[in-house]
Amino acid sequence: MSEIATIAAAIFKRAGKAQRCLIAIAGPPGAGKSTLAAALRDLLPEGTAEVVQMGGFHYDDVVLNRRSLRARKGAPETFDFAGFEILLKRIKAGEPDVAIPIFDRNMELSRSAAAVISSDIKFVLIEGNYLLLDEEPWARLGGLFDFSIFVDPDRADLEQRLLSRWHEHGKSDDDARAWVASNDIPNVERVVARRRAADLTIGNRS
Repeated sequence: MSEIATIAAAIFKRAGKAQRCLIAIAGPPGAGKSTLAAALRDLLPEGTAEVVQMGGFHYDDVVLNRRSLRARKGAPETFDFAGFEILLKRIKAGEPDVAIPIFDRNMELSRSAAAVISSDIKFVLIEGNYLLLDEEPWARLGGLFDFSIFVDPDRADLEQRLLSRWHEHGKSDDDARAWVASNDIPNVERVVARRRAADLTIGNRS
């Protein structure tokens, strides 16, 4: 059995007969959380799984500039935690047709109500950097998850993956390196150093 199939089987077993199962997929930027979430969604029974991105709760750049946080975009304090927590509680409660935002990295902004978690979705795959962060208020999320996965980065190639991401989004090499050093790497270190234990820890996803 492949690694991804083994993970899907573990999730399926944990869910049992529950009508809804929330799976946290945490890890630092560039670790491959989105790739893993998409792969699991496609492997779980058709029509029963959907992905929720923590990134949909990024504060807009206008708000970050007003709060002097633009240079730290992606840090825990640059997300609407309260809105994210409320959304997860609604999903956990099984409310029908819960609208979710999606972060568009090409536009660098969130699109509200860009997708819907319908009542027939059993597996909700939630991906984000700080889902297992052992700091308040983020630690409050722990009780909402039925299963948690931490994607543990290989630091030898993580920086290159981050650089490639920013090159793809139009940054020059100098700007990409400056952003990774001043913003991404501090976030990586915070995620890794301040995480709670996960049910399952795996390596990078390409």
